[in-house]
Amino acid sequence: MQTAALATGGLLLSFFVPSKSAAAALPASAFSPNALLRIDPDDTIRIVLNKVEMGQGIWTTLAMLIAEELDCDWARIRVEHRVIEGPHLDESMWVLSTGGSDTVKSEFDCYRTTGAIARTMLVQAAAQRLGIAPDQCTTAGGYVQAGTTRLSYGSLAADAARLPVPDVKLRSPNEWKLIGGNPPQKLDVPDKVNGKARYGIDIQFPGLLTAVLERCPVFGGKVKSYDASAALRIPGVRKVVQVPEGIAIVAEHSWAAIQGRKALHVEWDTQGRSNPDTAQLFAQYREAAGQPGKVAQSKGNVANAWQQARSLYEEEFCFPFLAHAPMETLNCTVKLSAGKCEIWTATQSNALHRQEVAKSLGFKDEQVTLYAPAMGGSFGRRGSFGNDWVMEAVHIARASGEAVKLMWTREDDIRGGYYRPVYWHKVKVGTDAAGLPVAWQHDVVGQSLFVNTVLEKDIAPNGLDYSTIDGVNGSPYIARCPDHSVRLHTTANNVAVLAWRSVGNTHTAFVMETVIDELAFLARTDVVEYRKKLLAGHPRHLAALTTAAEKAGWDHTSFKGLPAGHFRGVAVHEAMGSVVAQVVEISYSNRYLKVHRVVCAIACGLAVNPDGVKAQMESGIIYGLTAALFGEIAIENGAVRQSNFHDYRILRMDEAPAIEVDIVEDDGKMGGAGEPGVAPIAPALANAFFAATGKRVRKLPLLSNI
Repeated sequence: MQTAALATGGLLLSFFVPSKSAAAALPASAFSPNALLRIDPDDTIRIVLNKVEMGQGIWTTLAMLIAEELDCDWARIRVEHRVIEGPHLDESMWVLSTGGSDTVKSEFDCYRTTGAIARTMLVQAAAQRLGIAPDQCTTAGGYVQAGTTRLSYGSLAADAARLPVPDVKLRSPNEWKLIGGNPPQKLDVPDKVNGKARYGIDIQFPGLLTAVLERCPVFGGKVKSYDASAALRIPGVRKVVQVPEGIAIVAEHSWAAIQGRKALHVEWDTQGRSNPDTAQLFAQYREAAGQPGKVAQSKGNVANAWQQARSLYEEEFCFPFLAHAPMETLNCTVKLSAGKCEIWTATQSNALHRQEVAKSLGFKDEQVTLYAPAMGGSFGRRGSFGNDWVMEAVHIARASGEAVKLMWTREDDIRGGYYRPVYWHKVKVGTDAAGLPVAWQHDVVGQSLFVNTVLEKDIAPNGLDYSTIDGVNGSPYIARCPDHSVRLHTTANNVAVLAWRSVGNTHTAFVMETVIDELAFLARTDVVEYRKKLLAGHPRHLAALTTAAEKAGWDHTSFKGLPAGHFRGVAVHEAMGSVVAQVVEISYSNRYLKVHRVVCAIACGLAVNPDGVKAQMESGIIYGLTAALFGEIAIENGAVRQSNFHDYRILRMDEAPAIEVDIVEDDGKMGGAGEPGVAPIAPALANAFFAATGKRVRKLPLLSNI
């Protein structure tokens, strides 16, 4: 659905082309624009997005979709995030949130259609002005051309706004100039380089105070009593207030707030609470893996299949909690006044969070306005359905009576919860005389990410959270087995958990690709050739795997052409509709592991912005390597042991490998790019480690095995 309007002398085009899931959630008569395209008289083209830019490149890629059909001057485009304001919004959760690596594929037709409609209306306006037929006009660079006459879009915008919205035909791929080709300059880069980009942490206005929050170091604990006298003596500290989440120090600036928190004395009530401990969780999860779970996928009779197998393989794998650790720590600015609440925060679910705030304050939605500043990373952390840091800020503003900017320190970030959960896998595979799997039993144990959230019906129906087993459930390796079963065992504890970049694939890819690697070794077959046998009938997998292997120079020995002391490992995995294969080259000597090179191939269908896809692969590889080598949040008696980057390590520049990325395009369905690059890197690394040492990795992080 589209509407056009006259705004300050320009053309304002609202557009809403809902996905199937979004359309099902809307009443037949509903309309609420999910983005705006505005062309001003000065030829500025403004694109307002409801999806948020968090480093994945959509600020540029979505604009490319409009520009492809609009024929505009790229230098005239200005992009901004949508302000969530006004009456209740009827779009579904899928439309209103950014995540799942689905932004470009979900908005592909919508944004192109908007560009085409705008261009058509501008041409019609020019034709009316010149008294000619529209087909006598052409467009290029933000102008309508007719013979020797050239009219800018800005000069035509007001006339175009008065025309009815037409039906349009989109351009065919052979007419594309931007999509899939050399990308234009990234629209968000200049302001990020020159410092003009305004992040949530940069928000300032007269009367704004800074707040930090003292939370219980043990998950689930509550305030028993506190003494704020020493904190209030710190110069700059204005107030100390209790809120549901802990004790807040409100000060004139962050330094005073942090020093005030250090001076605060709090006695915590942790009695009667189950204090989780990572070691205990692993023991409990291991026991749970041997019990009946909810069946997610099954075929044949796996219990009877073992007798027919030539050999059996049985192993267990465990994975720790992981923090998201975005560069910009969480922050939220809240200004409360009579019947009105204004919020400035970077979030993946801004409309959902506005609704939650309004409900907590007893407001109508239109009484709350949420501004979306630039976001300094997320990796899933700013997609919290619990709205945790936003509600903390609202509670502090209400309790203190001040406009406040809540800031999380790095220690708050590492210790504040909402982690990738702990997981345990138990795998049993029966193989035939050729060493190929014919029976597969797979049990996964872990907390649910989506039960009791707005996405429960879609992702975790009847308590079976499919995100937990994504990458095992539906795996081509398992599906080819005539007898197989995938079971889920869902646990619960006090530790808040949240989707982490690539969600279930963060652990399922590791298990699947290390198991397959080991089966290939036991079958005395080259690991690439072994995978190819199992992936017959899966062209996207085969294309990615073949490309990565060839670009890496893989041969059947896997050592040809490698420097002395260097070793390779490979993995291929499907996530978010894309298949990514990676070959990792390492050296290992005297307990020192160095990752030298990563060759990556992604098969994702159409790559709208190839440069953006490559950047996401590079980003995912670095992020995934960090977790694979170092990532671990250890909880002891309910409290987190790690506190900052000295003990929650991040891959450093001198540790980063050379990365090569190839895009394998096909005619299949478009896949995502923001998350799939994370999944294969850990198993490829572990498989290279086995090639170097003969030791298999069953537990991450890898360096804990050395």
